Amino acid sequence: MTIQTSLGRRGFLASTTAVAGGFSLGFHVPFLDDGAANAQAGVRELNAWVVIHPDDKVVVRIARSEMGQGTLTGLCQLVAEELECDWNKVTWEYPTPGQNVARNRVWRNFSTGGSRGIRESNQYVREGGAIAREMLIAAAATKLNVPAGELTAANSVITHKGSGKSVRFGEVAAAAAALEPPKEVKLKDPKDWKIAGKPIKRLDTVEKVTGQQIYGMDHTMPGMLVATVRACPVIGGKLKSFDAAKIEKMPGVKKVVAIDGNAVVVVADTYWNAHTALAALPTEWDVGELGKVQQDQIKATLKAGLDAPEAFVGNKAGDAKAAIDGAAKKVTATYSFPYQHHVTMEPMNATARYTADKCEVWCGTQNGEAALAAASEASGLPVAKCEVYKLMLGGGFGRRGRSDYVRQAVLVAKEMPGTPIKLIWSREEDMTHCQYHPITMAKLTAGLDKDGNLVGLHVRISGQSILASLLPQNLVNGMDPATFQGLMQTGVEAAYGYDVPNLLIDHAMRNPHITAGFWRGVNVNQNAVYMECFMDELAEAAGQDPLAYRLKYLKPKWAAVLKAACDKAGYGKPLPAGHFHGISQVMGYGSYVAGVAEVSVADNGQVKIHKITAATNPGHVVNPAQIDRQVAGSFVYGLSAMLYGEITVKDGAIEQTNFDTYNMLRMDEMPKVETVLVPTHDFWGGVGEPTIAVAAPAVLNAIAKARGKRVRDLPLMHHELKKGA
Repeated sequence: MTIQTSLGRRGFLASTTAVAGGFSLGFHVPFLDDGAANAQAGVRELNAWVVIHPDDKVVVRIARSEMGQGTLTGLCQLVAEELECDWNKVTWEYPTPGQNVARNRVWRNFSTGGSRGIRESNQYVREGGAIAREMLIAAAATKLNVPAGELTAANSVITHKGSGKSVRFGEVAAAAAALEPPKEVKLKDPKDWKIAGKPIKRLDTVEKVTGQQIYGMDHTMPGMLVATVRACPVIGGKLKSFDAAKIEKMPGVKKVVAIDGNAVVVVADTYWNAHTALAALPTEWDVGELGKVQQDQIKATLKAGLDAPEAFVGNKAGDAKAAIDGAAKKVTATYSFPYQHHVTMEPMNATARYTADKCEVWCGTQNGEAALAAASEASGLPVAKCEVYKLMLGGGFGRRGRSDYVRQAVLVAKEMPGTPIKLIWSREEDMTHCQYHPITMAKLTAGLDKDGNLVGLHVRISGQSILASLLPQNLVNGMDPATFQGLMQTGVEAAYGYDVPNLLIDHAMRNPHITAGFWRGVNVNQNAVYMECFMDELAEAAGQDPLAYRLKYLKPKWAAVLKAACDKAGYGKPLPAGHFHGISQVMGYGSYVAGVAEVSVADNGQVKIHKITAATNPGHVVNPAQIDRQVAGSFVYGLSAMLYGEITVKDGAIEQTNFDTYNMLRMDEMPKVETVLVPTHDFWGGVGEPTIAVAAPAVLNAIAKARGKRVRDLPLMHHELKKGA
């Protein structure tokens, strides 16, 4: 099956104003507090995923976090499909991580990242819907006094084939809830889906458009105070001293608190008063030798790693070095990819309330259970006495997978027991205390035979390890497997698509003091730039077309998605004067993706990206319209990184502090995006992250054709592309 969709920025704006009505989109936390009232009102939980009201309203509980990627709606579609309910009566709510722990993790994984929300939980949420359906049918059979096998469910109504008698879900929900759930259920074949697989409008759009949606920044409580924080500008530095007396009498100031030995917090009646007082607070930092680290030193360290004798091997076949040494032609290129910031529109924030017997946190988080653990650790209370109420995320992209801001909020709340404290990071604090996309370089060396065939390839990556920064316990004998995303030998996650007879891909780990973190798309992003731009260089050296050259080495699923993108884009056909095509492909997060960029470069060097055609094989498609939007959104991220994204270090600290020094793609720069879905229905892949990676290399390959010069060091803003330059 091939599904073709197209979304431009105007189409997006139009779609957000033409939202469907009729949904009950109540947002309530925590949902279990009114269990007695719900029971009295006839509201029944059939299982952890499905709650049915007497009026047939269906509440689907969603453990994964919604941060704009559409996981919420997709998971509801999967549950509703198996439940056979009326989609117009579906709403949702978040269970809490505390309840998940108390109920033996009945909702399983609360983590939302790596494009895993749907692909990892589809099986058990579908089973939740199917089990609830069978329980409702069993209850209806008793009520109608007919065999269950003669009943069918559709649109929240259970009907007896022979007599035509029927009952609504809400009429038998209470009786169904008292039944023993079936131990096994049969799930639908995706070809029979009526709700899943369809471009249904999102469940969270109405409240976002009307401004009713509650994000962490919006959360309020009686008696709440507001705090803001300033940590040592040099990561790893310490707080030496501060003079609270200088600001204690400023308007609204309630308390000045030092936390974690490296930060100071001002608590006030409003954010502005807290922010103003913190800016006036005399503070001294102890940065030690880290205060001497400069960007050039970091780059020099990485550059030395490109030829270091020792490296971790991530992918190996044959004898690459011997094949290259004996080749008729040798091609070498060095690429680099800088630190990147997540730049979520909503800076980090959390509201915490602490007492001797209870610690509660309200926040947006990509990992509710990690936030719960952070609250427990910071409060000193057992997990059973802590709770986290998830709010909608104003952007995540990997950043809210960490819970440092939750920890800080709890530490401040402990200083003022019983008082709710909303801790808000300023944009400057957010920019300078992130966990950044890692900085890396790559040296690629290939050997070609006399006919231009690739006989040997060595890819040496030098740079930072995310696991070494955040999860050193997950290193494998010192190696970070995640570094090789998109370049791995085998696997269902991010395998290498080229069949090269002699191959060596290794990593010289070099870890500066800047914390590396998971940034949307993670290491597939730079690895796709390195590999796909170099494949164009090899095609040029061989005197062959880039598509034809790739197809000689690509494995079937990688080749199929690339051909689909090229066919839709009209690759190889005449383009308007001055327009050029660039291509790229990669496997990431279990999906196969490819991109074709149509680009022009004006005489003054201005780059115009006219269109990107993207093909995606995610295995199964739950909501094609949402995939369309995720592809377009991912290109905003990937193109911003390629054009402008660069975090740099001066005197050990981050130089960029706000959007004036860290630019993002503007709406008038956004290309037309055309998405082609080519699902093969034999696996479950991700959507939100894999396509990011194909944007930059496709555009860079088109620029190389347009100008006859290749950009190997990002971002593009540092390169002169004027005609004749």
